[in-house]
Amino acid sequence: MIKYNICFIRRGDELLLLNRNFAPWLGRWNGVGGKLEANETPRDAMIREIREETGIEGYGLEYKGMITWNDDDASFGGMYLYVAEVEGSFDYATPLETDEGILHWRPIDWIMDANNGGVVSNIRRFLEAALQEPHCYEHHCYYRGDELVSFQSSRISPLTENDARLREACLREAHSEILSVK
Repeated sequence: MIKYNICFIRRGDELLLLNRNFAPWLGRWNGVGGKLEANETPRDAMIREIREETGIEGYGLEYKGMITWNDDDASFGGMYLYVAEVEGSFDYATPLETDEGILHWRPIDWIMDANNGGVVSNIRRFLEAALQEPHCYEHHCYYRGDELVSFQSSRISPLTENDARLREACLREAHSEILSVK
């Protein structure tokens, strides 16, 4: 049901973001991540994506929940949300051009600035909770075209990372109308 993951790598008061070369969100700043492979756990997929996209190893990785979305077509999607923490003295020079886009450390205040149109539209809605809260949340976004129309966060169990039945039950309960269309 959830096929993607995303991670925000933190170094003190900065996050490593990717300015994407490809859709969705072409030309926008976002976390690193990608698609889960067959029989891959969300955590294993996230570790693989971090290694493939950044080469970074030696970090703390924390599951923070899920980001889900739907639109007028009733299409439903989602990502597992992670925050990785590296030491404040971690040396990783940016900007760095990759196949996926440009990696660059960006100040959290810059990311959260309401006037910053270069950041993916939903990040400012969930990032503070992901960075500050000890709990896991499902952050649900409703889009009309590319416009974020509504956003809602609900606390979920951290067990949803590895328990597929619990995760599916949680999502079906929260989004039964959307998921019954599929």
